[in-house]
Amino acid sequence: MNRRTFVYTTAVFGLAALAGCGNSQSGSGSGSGDGKAKVKLALNWVPEPEFGGFYAAREDGSFAKHNLDVEILPGGAGVPVVQMVAGGQADFGISGADEILTARARGANVVGVFAIYQRAPLAIMARGDRIQSMADVFASGTVALEPGLAYSLFLKKKYGFDKVKIVPYDGGVARFLAENDYAQQCFVTSEPIAVKKKGASPKVFLVADEGFNPYQGVVIVSQATWQSKAELVKRFVLASREGWQKYLDDPSKANGVMAKLNTAMDAETFAEAAKAQKDLISTAETAQKGLGAMTKDRWETIAKQLVELGVVEKAPNVDEAFAVL
Repeated sequence: MNRRTFVYTTAVFGLAALAGCGNSQSGSGSGSGDGKAKVKLALNWVPEPEFGGFYAAREDGSFAKHNLDVEILPGGAGVPVVQMVAGGQADFGISGADEILTARARGANVVGVFAIYQRAPLAIMARGDRIQSMADVFASGTVALEPGLAYSLFLKKKYGFDKVKIVPYDGGVARFLAENDYAQQCFVTSEPIAVKKKGASPKVFLVADEGFNPYQGVVIVSQATWQSKAELVKRFVLASREGWQKYLDDPSKANGVMAKLNTAMDAETFAEAAKAQKDLISTAETAQKGLGAMTKDRWETIAKQLVELGVVEKAPNVDEAFAVL
């Protein structure tokens, strides 16, 4: 099961060429026949609970309430969402804070406006009696991990990979189920649920708990859109916040819609994934500031870490990388 966050290294090529591109090719808030602004939202993966709030906003009328006609574009492996938004093929897209900062450092002027995940759902899952912590994962055995990803570099710096064999992540769970001394990267709403259904008991360790916690599921717009259509962007964020609250309260309706679009996932898995992500989305901070909230301190921390890890040579100005709405 290839995760969209693991395809990011191939999705930022050529970003410098997009610097200064406008958004003339997308809906860009153009009117529909009923007077609503037509916009496109590009997902970075197929319809799953990590996008549930947007489908809830569409199905329950939050987008319509804010005078928006939103076309949701499903993603998949290798879909270049950042380029699509920076270059104008989509008005909104989904990315991660580390990807956004890296993209801006390479010339793509995209801006984060709403963060679904307050705690990054990126994790390592392992099995076996010896595994009690993330440190144990890297003490021996084999770990499937996509090289070059920011959080992979972070784990390498923190624990070292000299005691384990690092192999490419293959997108599945077959080897994890077959080998007791095998660990792999995962998305907490996906692979752990899949192996539990097969009878295994994975031990899941969030990378966020290790000190690397970029916002994930971040709604992005081009800087040009933010500067020229701020009111449209604010309406989209308000509608998304309402949709996500509805989804957290009751995901069943949106799950039913997504299940028709993603027949590879059954109803039970949709429900389990929605449950698994809830505490990563709704936190004490969002209770005060609202769902999707972001802070400058968090962005500055990630920017500093990306420089320390060698992902970018110089951190971009975080004040331009996100907007508080």
